[in-house]
Amino acid sequence: MNNEPIVICYDGSPGAARAIEVAALLLGPRRSVVVDVASPITAAESVATVSPVVPAAAFEQANLAEASRVAAQGAELARAAGFEAEARATLGTPTWKGVVDVADEIGAAVIVIGSRGLNGLEESLKGSLSHAVAEHAGRPVLIVPPSHGEQ
Repeated sequence: MNNEPIVICYDGSPGAARAIEVAALLLGPRRSVVVDVASPITAAESVATVSPVVPAAAFEQANLAEASRVAAQGAELARAAGFEAEARATLGTPTWKGVVDVADEIGAAVIVIGSRGLNGLEESLKGSLSHAVAEHAGRPVLIVPPSHGEQ
């Protein structure tokens, strides 16, 4: 299992950065793919697609470019933590599917993901990417909660 790569989810949040740090401590240096999954088109962008002037593909390209920038930032943090990290951006809806697809593609030993620490009604309303990934991954998922006092 030490030779298999891992997937690290990174969205630019403090929780995602914390997940990288914790993964480095628990899993040690190894190959990793740092992934950010962007929506092909956001709700706001979907309104603009009814205009014949703005093609939906332009939004997809912009969202993928932003995901690439975020993933590169995460890979940089992962390398600083001791990982041999590669950045990967992808489009996916729902987001958990994009994460699971990358993990399946590389045969990841584990998926590492930060958690916002939501519970109860708040989690029901906002959704939990970490729980959705764990439910669908078919492999171990390391969910790193926020540190005490952080949320």
